[in-house]
Amino acid sequence: VDRTKYFSLDFIGVAARGSLEDSTKAMYQFIKEMGPTKKGGVIIGTKMRAPYHYAALANGTSSHSLELDDVNNEASLHPGVAIFPAAFAACEMTEKSGRRFIEGVILGYEVMIRLGKALGPKEHYGRGFHPTGTCGTFGATAAASKIFGLNETQMINAFGIAGSQTAGSMEFLAQGAWTKRMHPGWAAHNGIIASLLAKKGFKGPSTIIEGRDGFLHAYSGNADRNIVLGGIGSNFEIMKTSIKPHACCRYKQPPIDGIVKIMRENQLKPEDIEEVKLGILKAGFPIIVTPEELKYNPKSMVDAQFSMPFGAAVAILYGEASLDQYRKKVIQSPEVKEMMKRVRCMEDPELEKVYPKQWPATAEIKTKDGRTFFTRIDYPKGDPENPLSWDELIEKFDRVTSSIYSKARRQKVIEQVRVIEKAGNLKPWTSILLKES
Repeated sequence: VDRTKYFSLDFIGVAARGSLEDSTKAMYQFIKEMGPTKKGGVIIGTKMRAPYHYAALANGTSSHSLELDDVNNEASLHPGVAIFPAAFAACEMTEKSGRRFIEGVILGYEVMIRLGKALGPKEHYGRGFHPTGTCGTFGATAAASKIFGLNETQMINAFGIAGSQTAGSMEFLAQGAWTKRMHPGWAAHNGIIASLLAKKGFKGPSTIIEGRDGFLHAYSGNADRNIVLGGIGSNFEIMKTSIKPHACCRYKQPPIDGIVKIMRENQLKPEDIEEVKLGILKAGFPIIVTPEELKYNPKSMVDAQFSMPFGAAVAILYGEASLDQYRKKVIQSPEVKEMMKRVRCMEDPELEKVYPKQWPATAEIKTKDGRTFFTRIDYPKGDPENPLSWDELIEKFDRVTSSIYSKARRQKVIEQVRVIEKAGNLKPWTSILLKES
């Protein structure tokens, strides 16, 4: 329950701040044309409301735009940005309580993460799919179905319907396109639709997970169906989920931690650096390292979010890789471009031994005066084994939402999230997530 509230605050923060991105504004324009309403679901960080399924689409899209959302390592996906938009919309629509909201979120995380683990991240990515979009549709459906109060037969049908809505292509990487940002929003949107259709009696295949043409077989060449239900009830996947401190792809987080650690502990300055060697997981290579002509020459924010050389360069020059660094003026900076030339990324077989339960990385920095420094990061900051405290999470929330909410409103959101289980009806509660007049 505490972790659900913890991830709720993180989600609200990144959704609110993500409302300022150009990709999000384009989505808002589309939704306005579809028929906005003063009585629908809250679009976080704005003064807008929209039909509930469109509110879920908007909030899922905005929250994924910054690459600051939560992540589960073993499944290699971002659960919060698919689950929370669906859960909030479902609770607003049916005026359900904070307790039901928590139950729906936990169930959504459980379903989404288990399916991601069963597919196998390498296999799923290898086929060109983005697991946040594909598995997220099932997770959002689980959350919405729980909140709507579907019975067993209805929920089975809802999953069957969801299976024909799972989508998310990794081709966005080729051009720095915005489509990845839409994946969790589309998953949340589809989760609402699948659940409502099932509640009305619409039928879906009951074997959508394990069937011959079902999800596991269609989306992976080496799925392990035993993972789907293995050990269920003995622990909860939401407890194994990480928070991102850096505004970029999860595969970049441990190398950046390693660079910052070496720079700070040895009081190094950017002008001291001769060469940087980074050990990167094999699964991360096609996402943050190759093709080199793109990764060493990012043109857009999306390009930079998925460029390890860029992340390394800003970590050296600025001591961090926050939202301030993932901006056009920094991406075009000659100083950053020059530093990127000193970065080399390599596969390290030693790292593969613990993947995907751990996402380690190594960092080696050689200085111009001949010194060499090395570190291995097994658990980057934000992992369950090295978590952000509540105070650190609140600091992140304040930092990302300061341009959206006043100090008083930020404090109110924090206080209400921490006691959300006491809310008898979330429909009026969500009004605190709107931007103030």
